[in-house]
Amino acid sequence: MAGVLRPSLLRQSFLAAPTQRTCASSTLPTFRLSRPTQPAFVRSALPGAVRVAAFHATRPQAILPPLPQRIIGTINDAAKVPDPTPMHGSYHWTFERIMSAALVPLTIAPFATNSVAPALDAALIAGILIHSHIGFESIVIDYVPQNRLPGVRRILMWALKLAFVVVGVGFYEFETHDVGLTEGIRRLWKA
Repeated sequence: MAGVLRPSLLRQSFLAAPTQRTCASSTLPTFRLSRPTQPAFVRSALPGAVRVAAFHATRPQAILPPLPQRIIGTINDAAKVPDPTPMHGSYHWTFERIMSAALVPLTIAPFATNSVAPALDAALIAGILIHSHIGFESIVIDYVPQNRLPGVRRILMWALKLAFVVVGVGFYEFETHDVGLTEGIRRLWKA
């Protein structure tokens, strides 16, 4: 029943006009679809083509120009296989997961014990710094390609290393000359 109500079947049954065609062997009725008239805004410049998105009035434009294209080698060259190092393989991924999992108890422990322990604060700060550095480094590696933008990638990696040192010194100063990370978070929570 649902197949009868489809627009394509309705169009075939109601818009088809039977015509007679003579063949050498017999006379068979054939059906020819009459083309319904379409408004001017739906018709396309190409005959027989219909615009899919009627609400788009302008053509898409590139916001940023494409980066310079550079072909290295020929089409028959083999793909360069990177040198196998444990730090860029499964060990690296395992270390990232261990750091992520270690941050959960390091974040909860100072508040659960209700004590201010500088060693626990130092471990939490080191975990936050290493976890953040790995995450931002992955963003740079994923979104700034080495082959197309080597200078930008080098600048971003050095900026990331500089930010790591600056934030580490800031955490050190806050830990040694102020109340510390855990006590600072506790005071902000109760404020």
